[in-house]
Amino acid sequence: MPETSELRQRQAEFAKELHGDNVTKSGFSALVSKNKSAQTEAVAKYLKHWDGKTDEDAERRRLEDYNESTHSYYNVVTDFYEYGWGSSFHFSRFFKGESFNASVARHEHYLAYRAGIEKNDLVLDVGCGVGGPARTIARFTGCNIIGLNNNDYQIQKANYYAKRDKLDSQLSFVKGDFMKMDFEDNSFDKVYAIEATCHAPTFEGVYGEIYRVLKPGGTFAVYEWVMTENYDETNPEHRKIAYEIELGDGIPKMYPVSAARDALDKVGFEVSESLDLTDNDDEIPWYAPLSGEWRYVNSVADLATFFRTSRVGRTFTTAMVTVFEKLGLAPAGSASVTHALEEAAVGLVAGGEKKLFTPMMLFVARKPEQK
Repeated sequence: MPETSELRQRQAEFAKELHGDNVTKSGFSALVSKNKSAQTEAVAKYLKHWDGKTDEDAERRRLEDYNESTHSYYNVVTDFYEYGWGSSFHFSRFFKGESFNASVARHEHYLAYRAGIEKNDLVLDVGCGVGGPARTIARFTGCNIIGLNNNDYQIQKANYYAKRDKLDSQLSFVKGDFMKMDFEDNSFDKVYAIEATCHAPTFEGVYGEIYRVLKPGGTFAVYEWVMTENYDETNPEHRKIAYEIELGDGIPKMYPVSAARDALDKVGFEVSESLDLTDNDDEIPWYAPLSGEWRYVNSVADLATFFRTSRVGRTFTTAMVTVFEKLGLAPAGSASVTHALEEAAVGLVAGGEKKLFTPMMLFVARKPEQK
């Protein structure tokens, strides 16, 4: 595919211009070391489709540009995510007395368990980020994982962290489009995705590719971002919440849970479990880190994380980035990114409180044995 090769080369060259070759930095130290003109361009590419419009034409433009849009989004938010959240870019359930990091690891272990991942399995991580979950799951199970990602910067960082943690014999991270995977049919024993396939323009497209590369009898397990059955797209308040999530998380369109369920069925999966893990009476809600409520802090170790992710911490970060940008220390557009991330946080909390959105719709599905 000449267009794909050309696109990948252009994205790789742009990523190198923007981030350079040094991936050992993270957070603010990485942010201020960017090529400032390239960062300004990356921010513009990310935000160009989010202009407040939610009509069919605006949605069509975002869906058609999913690859470039997602690539640009993670070019500009990865450092912010690592600063605030660590190297596993996902939510989890929280239990009393359990630290933030422990809950994140448990959430990853649980998905690996439900997927039936075993020692020496060859596993595909669809939308692997900087490899946090892959490192945890590789340690937990002894499996071998290939992480698929369309963002060159995150791939570099994931491979660096794997080598740093002496897991490079089990882990590798590669560039690719999850709507058009380069892998052969029936390549993987298991496949998982954690809050990543929501970036796909259609669930059917990405699930169909996962089905193709999964071996017969293999399992696919996913934590999916979807709007719940309580969501009404014709309700202006509901649509505003969905748009805030789309804007701040670089998602072309938030779909209802029925779209994901129907897509799994349509491509041929046998769905053994369909469960919203947020539909419970947990004392600490999944959106606690974004809520700003100190009563949800479980340990002294959580204080720093909670400060960075809470409304107070996010306000401080936005103010600091704005000052850095005015002084020329941070690239132009950096403050716009923090504002977009703030909108996402507001939408996520509102979506969680009103039970309109879940970031952990668990699907466990099996590819039937070939007859």
